[in-house]
Amino acid sequence: MRHSLVRSVMMGAALAAAVAIVVPAGTVQAASSVVAVVNNTAITTGDVEKRVNFLKLQRAKGNLRSMAREQLIEDTLKRDEILRVRASVSQSEVDAAYARFASSNKMTTEQLGKVLSQAGVGSEHFKQFIALQMSWPRVVNARFAGSGTGKSLVQRMQENGGKKPVTTEYFLKQVIFVVPEKRRNAILGKRKSEAEASRSKFPGCDQAKAFAATMHDVSIRDLGRVLAPQMPEDWKPLIEKATGQTTGTRVTERGVEYLAICMKREVNDDVAAEMVFRAEDLAKAKGNENDENSKKLLAELRKKATITDR
Repeated sequence: MRHSLVRSVMMGAALAAAVAIVVPAGTVQAASSVVAVVNNTAITTGDVEKRVNFLKLQRAKGNLRSMAREQLIEDTLKRDEILRVRASVSQSEVDAAYARFASSNKMTTEQLGKVLSQAGVGSEHFKQFIALQMSWPRVVNARFAGSGTGKSLVQRMQENGGKKPVTTEYFLKQVIFVVPEKRRNAILGKRKSEAEASRSKFPGCDQAKAFAATMHDVSIRDLGRVLAPQMPEDWKPLIEKATGQTTGTRVTERGVEYLAICMKREVNDDVAAEMVFRAEDLAKAKGNENDENSKKLLAELRKKATITDR
């Protein structure tokens, strides 16, 4: 299992950012001493030790303790700004990301927790770093909003020959075959079979709730209108491959799920056009530009911060 974790962490910068593990700055542990204070938040030797353990999993080279200390300082600056602008993701979003990581490594969340503990990191520290990595892009995007093209919808349309871009509009419902965490290992396979079998019997979105009521622990969520550029990455391949009124199934932290496609059509209204242009801008912003904006904001925060070595 540990080899699986290391292999996944080493799959590149994007994945490393999504799964990096760290204890939050300021966590005081027995026999720990303070090595630095950032805006009244203490970074301890215990914090540094956990980050060093993560760097070892990444097979990082160099002075790991110095690298760990610097990363923890940056994390504290980011966390303070996330809290200041109220851009933090929810606990449920973090738990979902944690469960997806476990599943992608063919582990249960309990098994992943054991691996992390054996590595000297711990699942709670992992989750708190996931929260940081998910929340920080929100702060960066909000801070530099409008610094890209700065063009209005009308200007973008004029560049497009006066035409609004066309995208696909979906109206969706989510069918969830609930799997309690405590029984996951025992019944997941059975629930997956039940979910797959139910797809051919799905009576349509109008009857979805009545259909769910005929089965054990099945819930329906109305997702409403979803434009193609808004589609979550986890669902996009299944939506694109769907040939009937339901997608294939996927295992999530909630259980086994599939989407019911209530309606699908091509649209080119103002909302759709804005969404397409925004998706294009975000795609362009990824990589160097987004990374540069992150560095700029971090430099601003560092300049205003009070950082004391101990």
